[in-house]
Amino acid sequence: MKRIKLEIAPGVKTEFVDRDRALAQVAEWAEKSTRWPVVIFGPEGCGKTAFLRQAASGLRELGYDVFYLHPLDRVFAAEVDDPEVKSLFVDLVRKTLEDERWGRLALAVFDLTREILKKRRRKIAVIADDVFQAIGLDRAAAYVKGLLNMIEHPVYNYESIVVLVATSEGVSRGEIGRHRWAHLRPMWNMPREGLQQLYDRIPGAKPPFEDVWRWTGGNPEMLVKLYRSGWAVERVVGDVLRGKRLTAEFVRRWGRWLEAAVEDPEVLWSGGAPEELVRELEARNLIVYNMYDRDPYFWVDAPPPERDPELGIGKNAAWQTPIHREAVRRALREV
Repeated sequence: MKRIKLEIAPGVKTEFVDRDRALAQVAEWAEKSTRWPVVIFGPEGCGKTAFLRQAASGLRELGYDVFYLHPLDRVFAAEVDDPEVKSLFVDLVRKTLEDERWGRLALAVFDLTREILKKRRRKIAVIADDVFQAIGLDRAAAYVKGLLNMIEHPVYNYESIVVLVATSEGVSRGEIGRHRWAHLRPMWNMPREGLQQLYDRIPGAKPPFEDVWRWTGGNPEMLVKLYRSGWAVERVVGDVLRGKRLTAEFVRRWGRWLEAAVEDPEVLWSGGAPEELVRELEARNLIVYNMYDRDPYFWVDAPPPERDPELGIGKNAAWQTPIHREAVRRALREV
């Protein structure tokens, strides 16, 4: 599968690196179809968007008509052989960029897919990145059910179909998981070797890789944020602290539990932590909760270790990155 080029920071371009197992999974989905929509969740910045863009390119290479939607980045593409459908898609994109009704395109994919299949059997791929924020989290489950109906009850027959959806929203994962309308599959931050490949491509003087690994835990977005901050870790920690609304009121309310969780996130699972706190930490994308079995079958690409105290990973709960954990620790110190 040809590796695409990505701009990981202004002026810093590289080809898609690592994630060999994930790309093998794409090839397997292409061969067998996805029986259910595959909903991929994981830490913010762990590389889901880069993976989906690579998957879209690879599926096109394998003969698929591909719809790619990423409303938050305002990136939409229809790599399809039908010129009429492509023209319809372009018109919809133009209208959507004018009025910012991002949900329109997400819902239009159903009609556009039918238009393609009405003429002849095809291989179809729908790849939707963070689309739940565009249509509203309250409609996430209904959207996934629509994608499942497209697979199970097509108006026109298809040759094969692949449906991939990604979300960073812990709340949407819980809503979708209640219904069994999708295969929920976690993706974790990059393994050490993969992150080092990105680190090596970043120009200029930089801290030792071992320090960068301990700060990021393999999260490529955190790597880029550190680079853009001039490797000023405290600045990045401060940005996370403010962005996650770690206010004095929040910290005072949950201080005892937060102090325990920065030492070992597993207390949020087995230590009797209040459910309200867990929901808050999930909603703010600070933790991943109810981690899957580390059997690679359940994961997109390689799973994290079962425990890694240095990176803030427990068996059932983990900080999204060490910097997320450090932001909470700093909030505790300031209060």
